[in-house]
Amino acid sequence: MTNVKEMSPQQKTEIAKGLSVLLADSYTLYLKTHNFHWNVVGPMFQTLHLMFEQHYTELALAVDLIAERIRALGAPAPGSYAEFGKLTSIKEAVGVPKAQDMIRQLLESHETVIHTARQAFPAAEAAADQATMDLLTQRLQLHEKTSWMLRSLLEI
Repeated sequence: MTNVKEMSPQQKTEIAKGLSVLLADSYTLYLKTHNFHWNVVGPMFQTLHLMFEQHYTELALAVDLIAERIRALGAPAPGSYAEFGKLTSIKEAVGVPKAQDMIRQLLESHETVIHTARQAFPAAEAAADQATMDLLTQRLQLHEKTSWMLRSLLEI
């Protein structure tokens, strides 16, 4: 196991870059999920309203953990809409989608976060940065489980 002091500046920078993209994707997903929580309507209202609240609450905690890991690596954490907009791959919602479309969009966004976390993993692994690998593994597990649950809601 390598601690932060033993990593090269290049390794820390590379890991922080990957985590910054993960932070931007996670924050954008947080905002999208919160938006859908506020605006969902229809026969699935109660179920989705509560589920979206659970999801955005978990994401609010996650963005803090990701940002703090970036800081522990000695890099500044991105923290503005402008920075997140440049880094994220998640598409913003246009208007207020129907409930089923909200589910589809959130599923797609969670799958994007999964891809982003996997992209960040090799740099952490190469540096033997177990703290970052653990964080990424936890994020992957959560987003894969959430994707499964959202996908299950779309099956008829």
